[in-house]
Amino acid sequence: MSESLVHHGQANGAPKMDLRELLLELTLRSTTAALLAGFVYGAIQRWLDTPSRITLLLLVVASCLTLGLTLFARVPKKRDWNPVTVLCSLGGTYYFLAIDLAPGAHFAPEIVGAGLQVAGIAWQIYAKLSLRFSFGILPANRGIVSSGAYRFMRHPIYLSYLIADIGFLLTNFGLQNLLVYAGLYTLQVMRIRREEALLSDDPEYCRYREKVRFRVLPGVY
Repeated sequence: MSESLVHHGQANGAPKMDLRELLLELTLRSTTAALLAGFVYGAIQRWLDTPSRITLLLLVVASCLTLGLTLFARVPKKRDWNPVTVLCSLGGTYYFLAIDLAPGAHFAPEIVGAGLQVAGIAWQIYAKLSLRFSFGILPANRGIVSSGAYRFMRHPIYLSYLIADIGFLLTNFGLQNLLVYAGLYTLQVMRIRREEALLSDDPEYCRYREKVRFRVLPGVY
C-alpha cells in the first residue's frame, strides 16, 4: 500500500473526479475487497488446522490492516497513473496472494516471529494515525505531514511492513516465500522512488525532505 504525507491544514472536501477516474477508483477498491476476503478465508482455514501458528494469524491481521483501511481512504488530489507505477503498486500490494501459507522452516521460535509482527503492526497503526486516512494503493499527493511517525523518517509505513514481514519469514521460511519477499521489496523501493518523484513538485515536501533525511531506515536509507 502506498502512503503519502498529510498536512493538517489541507483544504476540506474531496477533489472532483471525472467518470473514468471514479470507475477506476471503484474497480480498485472492490477488487481489493474481494482479493482480501479470499485470502483471509484461505489463511484462516489453514490456521484452524494448526492454531499454534500465531504468525499465520498475525499475517491475516496485518493484511487486513494494510488493505482494509484503503477501502475508506480519502480520494487524493493528484495520483500517479504511470503504467510502471501502477504495476509496482499492484505487485507490492497484492503480493500476499503469492505467499506459501504451508508451514515452512523455522529460523526462529514462533514467539519471536510473532513479536516482530506485533511490533510492525503497532508501528503501522501509529504511522497511519499520523496520516489520518491519507494513504492508498497508488502514489498520490494527499498533502504533507511532518508530525507523528513522520518526524523520524519519510516513509514509516514501509518500515512497519518490513518488520512484520521479517517476523513471518523467519518462522515460515521457504524458497517461494523468500522469492516473494525479495520481489516485494524491490517493488517497494521503486514505489518509494515514484512517490517521491510525484511529491517533489510540492515545495512543502521539498522543505520536509531537507528536514527529515532518511526514507525508511534512519542512518541507512
